[in-house]
Amino acid sequence: MKLDKIFEEKVYAGVLGKIIGVYLGRPFEGWNYDRIMRELGPINYYVNEQLGVPLLVTDDDITGTFSFVRALSDYNYDKNITSKQIGQTWLNNIIENETILWWGGVGNSTEHTAYQNLKDGIHAPESGSIKLNGQVVAEQIGSQIFIDGWAMACPGDPERAVDIAGRAARVSHDGEAVYGAQVIAALEAQAFVESDINKLIEVAKKLIPNDSIIYKLICDIQDWRGGNGDWEQAREKIAAKYGYDKFVGNCHMIPNHALIIMSLLYGDSDFQKTLMIVNTAGWDTDCNSGNVGCILGIKDGLKTIDNGPDWRSPVNDIMYCPTANGGQTMTDAVTESYKIIDIAKKMNGEDSIMPKDNARYHFEMPGSVQGWQVNVSNNLNKYTKISNEEGHSDKGTRSLKISYDKVSPGVKSVVYVDTFFPEEVKNLEGFAKKVFFHYNFIACPLITTGQKILASIKADSNNEKPVSCNLFIKIYEEEDDVITIRGEEISIMPGSNNDLSWTVPDTEGNPITQIGIEIQSSETTAGSIYLDYLSINEAAKTSFVRPKHVDILPKGKATKKQKKIESATMWRNSWVKALDQWGDRWDEAFRVSNNSGRGMLITGTNDWKDYTVSSKIRFELVKSGGLAARVQGLQRYYALEVSSGNKLRLIKMLDGLHILKEIDTEMVFQKDYDLSLKVDGSNLKGYLDDKLVLEFDDLNNTLTNGGIGFVVESGTQSTNEIIIN
Repeated sequence: MKLDKIFEEKVYAGVLGKIIGVYLGRPFEGWNYDRIMRELGPINYYVNEQLGVPLLVTDDDITGTFSFVRALSDYNYDKNITSKQIGQTWLNNIIENETILWWGGVGNSTEHTAYQNLKDGIHAPESGSIKLNGQVVAEQIGSQIFIDGWAMACPGDPERAVDIAGRAARVSHDGEAVYGAQVIAALEAQAFVESDINKLIEVAKKLIPNDSIIYKLICDIQDWRGGNGDWEQAREKIAAKYGYDKFVGNCHMIPNHALIIMSLLYGDSDFQKTLMIVNTAGWDTDCNSGNVGCILGIKDGLKTIDNGPDWRSPVNDIMYCPTANGGQTMTDAVTESYKIIDIAKKMNGEDSIMPKDNARYHFEMPGSVQGWQVNVSNNLNKYTKISNEEGHSDKGTRSLKISYDKVSPGVKSVVYVDTFFPEEVKNLEGFAKKVFFHYNFIACPLITTGQKILASIKADSNNEKPVSCNLFIKIYEEEDDVITIRGEEISIMPGSNNDLSWTVPDTEGNPITQIGIEIQSSETTAGSIYLDYLSINEAAKTSFVRPKHVDILPKGKATKKQKKIESATMWRNSWVKALDQWGDRWDEAFRVSNNSGRGMLITGTNDWKDYTVSSKIRFELVKSGGLAARVQGLQRYYALEVSSGNKLRLIKMLDGLHILKEIDTEMVFQKDYDLSLKVDGSNLKGYLDDKLVLEFDDLNNTLTNGGIGFVVESGTQSTNEIIIN
C-alpha cells in the first residue's frame, strides 16, 4: 500500500476505533450476555454514567497495544524483529506490580507469568510457551488485545503482519492464542486495502493452520451467518460450542475471538451496530470491542466512526499509556497514530516527516483536538467552542478553531490541554476512583521549567475587534491546589498571524498540569482564532527539589494530630517510582531504596536531548548508584555511577548493562559525592566534584533522547536536589 494521506487517516481511524471500543466496553468488562441485557440492555452508546464510573481510564488493552509496538522503533525498524527483542521491550516499559499488566499472580495471569519468566532470564518465545506455562495459561486472551499496533505498521501486507504478530504474541502466549492474534493482525493489515468483511476473513483464515480451533470456529460462524441475520442465535451457538465452560482459565482466547468474528459478520460494516453486538454479547467486552473498533476504523476510515452517534467528543482523542517511560503517559490518538505511521514508513525505507516540525499539538487529522478542551469552570465563558478546521496553517493543512462569543471585561474564553495528572482524576473518590486506578496511573509532566512553548495563532479576518491572548500553565502547589501562571499578553488583530513564545518560569519543584490559552477583551466581542500548532522545545532547565510548602511527615511515634498531616503528593507523582521505597518522612527530598537489583526514579520526556544532570548524592549502603540521562525506560539509558567495587563508571543500559568507561574511586558510605553527567550528541562526560574524570563517545546505537533518572542498586541513597541544565 502507498503510505500516503489515505493510509495515515486510516491509521488514525484505527487508533480511534480501538480506544472508543475499549472505553465503551470497559465499564461492564466480564459481564455475561444475560446480565448485560438485564441491567443495561443493548449497548448502543457509552454507559459509564449509568454505572457511575469515568469514561477515560487507564487500561491494559490500550497501554499494552501502544507500548509494546515501541520495540520496532527501539530496534531500528527491523522487519525481522525477534520475540526476544519484543520481550526486552516488555522489561523496559513494565514496572512490576504497577504498569500495563493484570498482576493476578504467576500461573493465574498469563502476562504476569510471562513477565516473571522474562525477569528470571527466560527469553521469549520460551517465556510464553505451552511447554513452560501449560496450555490453559498460554491460551488466554492477552496476545489478541495487544496486537493492533503491529498490524497497523504492516498496511496491505497481511503475511508480514501475521509473521510479526506471531513473534509479538509468543512473548506471553502460545497455541490457539497466537492464531487468534494473527487473525486479528491479518484482518487489520488487509483492511487497509480491502473493505469487504467476508473477503477479509477469508484472507486471515488462510494464514493460520486449518486444523486449529480458531480456524474451525471461524468456519462455523461463517456457516451460521449464511442466510441468517440473527446474531443472538449465533451467540447462543457460540456459548454452547465455544463458551467459557469449554475453555477454562481466567479469560480464554477462543470464546472471545468467536464473538469478534460474529460481530464482524453480523454487523453489516456499521460501526455502531457492530460494537453493539460485540459488547452486548458480553465476556471480555473492552478487549473484544477494542479489536473490532480498530478493524472497522481501518477498513472504512473516519466516516464510519462519524456516521452515527457522537463517539469522538466524549473521548476527545485522549489516551493514557502509563509505563516506566512516564513522559509518554499523557498522550492522544493523533500522537500515537503518527508513531505508528513513522514506524511503517521507516520499516519500508521511507523518510518520515512529522507534521509541523514535530510540534506536540498540530491537529493534522480531520476532527482531531488532541485532548484540548474548553474550560467553563468558575463562570468562564460557556459560549467558547473548539473544532478542527481545514486551513489556517502555514506548516500544514489543518488547525484548531477556537470560537468565542460574549467575551467582555472580566469574562475570558479559556482553552487548555492536560499535560500531567488531570485535576479531575486527582479529585476522584470512592468507586469511581477505584475503577480508574484498577490499572495504576503513573506519569511525568509533558512540560517542565526552562522549556520553551511556541505557538502559532491566526485570527479570523471577520473578527469584529482585536482581542488579547496569552499562554498560561497551571501547577499543583500547596495542598495540591491548582494555581495559574500566565505569560505575556499580546494583541491579536483581525486577520493577523501571531507567534507566541514563552520560556516556562521556575515552578519551584511544583509539577505543571496544564498548558492553555486565554482570550480576553476590553469590549464585548465575538470571533474566532486558529491555533496552528503548539510546540514544547528544548530540554528542561530546573532544580528538582521538595517544594517549600510540603510537610515532612513525622518520624517515629506521632500524635493523632501529626498523623493527620497530609503533604502535597503531586510533586512526588511527577516521578516514575520503579523501586521499593521513596519515603516521605526523611529530611532528604529523595531518599530511595531498592532491596535487590536496580531501581530508578525517573522524570522527563523523550523530547529532552542534550543536557547535564547533576546531584550531590549520599550512599547509605548500595551496590551501586548515581544519575541517569536519556532514560527511555528501565532498560534503555546512560548512567554515571559509583560502585561498591570502588569504581566510578559510565554505563549504558541497552539489552543488558555495558560499562563504557571507568576509573578507580573509593566508595565511602555516608559521604557526599558531587556527580554530573553531560550528554551532547554521542558524547558523554562524567564529572566528580566539578572535575571531568570520564569521557566516552558512544557511536554504536546511540541513545539520543530521554528523561533523567536517580539510580540505586541493592541499597539506599539520598539527595536533596537533582539539577538539569
